Amino acid sequence: MQTRPCFKPTDEQREVVRQMSSVGTPQEQIAQCINKGIDVKTLRKYFREELDTAATIANAAVGGMLYDKAMGGDTTAMIWWTKSRNRWSEKTETELSGELDSNINVQINFEPAD
Repeated sequence: MQTRPCFKPTDEQREVVRQMSSVGTPQEQIAQCINKGIDVKTLRKYFREELDTAATIANAAVGGMLYDKAMGGDTTAMIWWTKSRNRWSEKTETELSGELDSNINVQINFEPAD
């Protein structure tokens, strides 16, 4: 009976798992890229920390860069920040009331700009 050698992850493999996990690559696909393919259970056993933390670390890094840009006066970053963090929205809600018939009239009034 032949026994398999014990799997020992390399630093390079850990970095591959970290990068792939940080962008949301499914674990089944990550496992296929390690050592010419390993079982998903082996991936989870030996790369648990990378799988659990990579996305959070990447999100924090991107969030930090966005924060720095917003604080530096980048208007686009400021708008994006307020929409995502403060739940600001550009939605316009229109409420209609009355009887529904086959004739619907819509009137739009524009005020001239100063």
